[in-house]
Amino acid sequence: MSGQAELLGSHALEPSAEHTYLTYSYAELGTDTSAQPVALATETALSISYNGLNQAVMMVSPHDLEDFVVGFSLTNGILGRVEDLYDLELQQGQGGAWHAELTISSRSFWNLKQHRRQLAGSSGCGLCGVDAIELALPQLTPLVPSTLPPAAHLQQLRQRINAAQQLARHSGGMHAAAFVDASGELLLCREDIGRHNALDKLIGALLRGRHDTRGGFAVVTSRCGLELLHKAVRAGIGTLVSLSAPTTLTVDWARGHNLNLIHAPHRDAPRVYSPGPDNL
Repeated sequence: MSGQAELLGSHALEPSAEHTYLTYSYAELGTDTSAQPVALATETALSISYNGLNQAVMMVSPHDLEDFVVGFSLTNGILGRVEDLYDLELQQGQGGAWHAELTISSRSFWNLKQHRRQLAGSSGCGLCGVDAIELALPQLTPLVPSTLPPAAHLQQLRQRINAAQQLARHSGGMHAAAFVDASGELLLCREDIGRHNALDKLIGALLRGRHDTRGGFAVVTSRCGLELLHKAVRAGIGTLVSLSAPTTLTVDWARGHNLNLIHAPHRDAPRVYSPGPDNL
């Protein structure tokens, strides 16, 4: 792959979806039931290097890895724009681990070295390895305010996402991030063992596919913490919907950065936390 034109059709070999879960047997404690088979989600290590410089090791589900790498690079402030990515190669090494080698612009590489940190990733963390408060609470450019989506576009949202989560049907244990476009159609869904990884994959897929995000919204199935807000704002997504309640800090930052923040409870009507009630 060379340049932005080929970013959308990579030459790297992606792992197939069938490798994202494996079947194991288990025995039930305290019963005489015979061993039962069950599908479990696969977890693998992915190392990421930029211009030959090792930067991060993340634990991920081994599918849609190119989407993840592109989204991760942008939402962590390494790439200012997708055009700063010149080349991306994926290779699988011994033990099943994957390695992503990216060639980025000199401007992005300089920025990376200025904010150098090692990330020891896991499925349960989003700001791994952060050693400075400025990196945990970065300066972000506020979004241009956007209109809230119609309430009808959030109807049966949980059921629609459940139907789109093909991997979770086999193994469970998967978070999802989805994008609903301006017409209310669920356009994309990405899954991963890590909630941050799932959103990075979704953002990478939106960027690589050059999808128009205006008027649409991203949905996350997990708790909506501040790090997910960072990713949405950096990706220029105007509305973020979570199926779990947001934290106080997330609401404050959403209001301060013009991000529409909506919680979609199980049974009640969607709750708009940002903009605040006085600004609706």
